[in-house]
Amino acid sequence: MTFSIVARDPGNGRFAVAVATFHIAVGATVPHLRRNTGVAASQGASNPYLAHRGLEALGNGLSPNEALEWLLKIDEQRNARQIQLVDAKGRSSAWTGEECHDVAGHLCDENFSVAGNWLKSTAVLDAMAEAFRQSDPSWKIGRRVLTALVAGEAAGGDSRSPMASSAALQVSGELDFPLLDLRVDFNSTAVSELQNLYNQSQQNWAQHWRDQLAMLPDGRGRAADDDNFNAGAA
Repeated sequence: MTFSIVARDPGNGRFAVAVATFHIAVGATVPHLRRNTGVAASQGASNPYLAHRGLEALGNGLSPNEALEWLLKIDEQRNARQIQLVDAKGRSSAWTGEECHDVAGHLCDENFSVAGNWLKSTAVLDAMAEAFRQSDPSWKIGRRVLTALVAGEAAGGDSRSPMASSAALQVSGELDFPLLDLRVDFNSTAVSELQNLYNQSQQNWAQHWRDQLAMLPDGRGRAADDDNFNAGAA
């Protein structure tokens, strides 16, 4: 019911997820990331716990392939799932179960992975992958994954509707929560509206607000900027 991209910025190590669907609240279940560790997406018969466990496995030193193999062994509903992982070295891995609705599949490459089910055609995945590869590497990772998401919808996206009605974007920073967490729901042009939200997030007032997060106490008696936090590059 979903098409998505998970990616890593090789320039600064940040992670991003962009996802869209003909459903609701996709941002609450599909995208997951952890600074300095990796990024994951769980879709199809989505199980967010699998994404959390996958990130834990990456943090414990497993490669994406090893983490994915472990996840599939413990999941009795693996054939109904789609899972994607990218780690801090840019290695990627993905799974599409045979019970995922046609058309379903994934493509993995260095620093990113794309996947989808209920797709108009496999051209959606090809368009997303190519858009990401051809995007300017100097762009912020949020912009790059959104460009891929837009390309996926233009290629047909979710087969059940001309346009997705729920879309989301997450970008990691140097804090333990996402630097950006943007969501659009119950909107007939969700991907386009997500682009608008992202553009607003790049305005000076929004950047200034994120910069202030650097001074939040982290619960260990120090401010976040003790880790040389720089919020202004999502």
